[in-house]
This record gives sequence, C-alpha cells and structure tokens, in this order.
Amino acid sequence: MEPVVFVGAGPGAPDLITVRGRQLLEDADLLVYAGSLVNPELVRVSGATVKIDSHGLKLGDIVDAMARAASTGKRVVRLHSGDPSLYGAIVEQMVELQARGVPFLIVPGVSSMFAAAAALKTQLTLRGVSESVIVTRAAGATLEKDRLPELSQLGATLVVFLGTEHLEEITARLACPPETPAAVVYHATHDDEKIVTGSVVEIAQKARAAGITQTALLVVGEVVRVGASGFEHSALYS
Repeated sequence: MEPVVFVGAGPGAPDLITVRGRQLLEDADLLVYAGSLVNPELVRVSGATVKIDSHGLKLGDIVDAMARAASTGKRVVRLHSGDPSLYGAIVEQMVELQARGVPFLIVPGVSSMFAAAAALKTQLTLRGVSESVIVTRAAGATLEKDRLPELSQLGATLVVFLGTEHLEEITARLACPPETPAAVVYHATHDDEKIVTGSVVEIAQKARAAGITQTALLVVGEVVRVGASGFEHSALYS
C-alpha cells in the first residue's frame, strides 16, 4: 500500500514548494488540495488523474477518498498551504488514516510566516532585539480563548495567524506598548502581495485603508522596523 503524503505547498508562489513536494505532486494519482489556499498553478501541474478540492468537505469524506485510493496502490498527495504543521489540521486526518491502517508521510513546506519575514526583509529572531518567536492565533469561531495579552508582554516577536478579519479587536488587546512596530503582510510571495507597516495602535486602520481584510499575517515586534536599532552582530561573524 502506498502512503498518503501530506505536502506543504509553500506560502503562495508556485516555485516555493520544495523539490520533493513538486516531484510528488507531479507523480500523484490522486490530489486532494486545500481549495483557494493553494496556488492553482500547483494544482494544474499535478499529474493526478483525480483532483479533489477539499474546501467544504467533511473530514470523513476526505479521509475515505484518500484511504480508498491508497489501498489500491494509488499515489495520494494531500496538499496543504504553507507548512502543514502550522494550523494545518493534519493530525486529525492522520489519526483517521492510522485507524484505517493506511500509512502516511509528511513533506514540510515554507510557512507563510517565513515568507512574511522575507517580504519585510528582516529576521524573526535578531540578537539583542528578540531571541524568540511566538506563533499564535486569536480566539474566534473555532477557538474559545486565547492568551494574546500575556504573550504580547514577553518582548518576543509575535506572529498572529488567522486574525485578519479581527485586526481591530486583536491589536486593542495587545499589552505591549502602543508604539511597538507592527506589520500586516497580505499574500506574501503572491503577485498581489501587500505590506503595511506602522505601530500597534495604528496598524489595523492602515491595513483596512490598504484594502486588506483577509489572508494576511500580523507581525508585532521591534524586528519589524527595517534596520532595527540595538541589534548585536552574530557571533558567527565575530
């Protein structure tokens, strides 16, 4: 039996999928992809004879389709956006596959948080400025409670996923100084990429003025400031 392979599609640009991921995509018999979150060019280049958009499908339907194909020797690729280990909802699929006796593998991808850092031309960790990165999301329809106020007081770089529709509420709850630098990066590496920078107190308004209402990351911390002051040179080059 062929394993189901979970592949990270990368942040958007079709050439930012890994070499291994691209090869698996081309060799697939069945492709199950994460709807509009995946660049349509990657769906197009897949050699799969059957391509299923998983948007709106139930977990059981998705797993059943993959399990059936894998059990008959078909090569199955489950294509997720970014890196599937971050808000990819892959564990629930793997548990169901395991219960059916279907093997699986994971091929990592480039996360949108790294694409956002590249777009901002900065480091998420910068010696003397921020030694840590906190990856989180805001409470909403699928999360009852978050810890944004506490996390925003730690002086680390804060990356907030899945919160673009609620930027005003999120930034109002951050407990870092209001002048802390912040950025909203929309569709990093896509052709329509947008970057908005400012302070925590103004970033939501600036993002709305730029027409950003969804599919963006919020990055908060001194590393957002280009040429952030106070950083120390890496010991690698001392």
